[in-house]
Amino acid sequence: MDGLKIGEVASAAGVSRDAIRYYERLRLLPRPGRTRSGYRLYSESDIEQVRFIKQAQSLGLSLDEIKQLLPGRGAGLEECRRVRDLLKAKLEELDARLSELRAFRRRLAVYLGECEQALADRKADCCPVLFEISRPDRAESETGGRRKKKEALKRIKK
Repeated sequence: MDGLKIGEVASAAGVSRDAIRYYERLRLLPRPGRTRSGYRLYSESDIEQVRFIKQAQSLGLSLDEIKQLLPGRGAGLEECRRVRDLLKAKLEELDARLSELRAFRRRLAVYLGECEQALADRKADCCPVLFEISRPDRAESETGGRRKKKEALKRIKK
């Protein structure tokens, strides 16, 4: 029986042997033939399939999403529509995550400014950020929460 052993495929595709076994379990790769002694035997097309999986992962696609895109699942415009829809959904997901990260960055910048101000004033009995994150009513809106925090800090400083 001709074929490539798992180590050869792993080396050629730039992944580990465990990754190949995992892809098989997820049915991203077809079940390979076996030698009489039980060694898996792969083809050159299996190497290409692993490379495709690896490249798709580098684009941020999950293994479930990659499974939908594997070559040989159809051709033409219908396949292109599926890819377009998947990529559009990925971009929307990425935009939402970026928006969340920008809001998170703004909040950290505000906290940093509050720490810097407290250190410059040398009057705070406690760190304003620790005070803020230890509050049980943390779910309030940013503006309402900041106003109440400033009032509480004034009481603490007195």
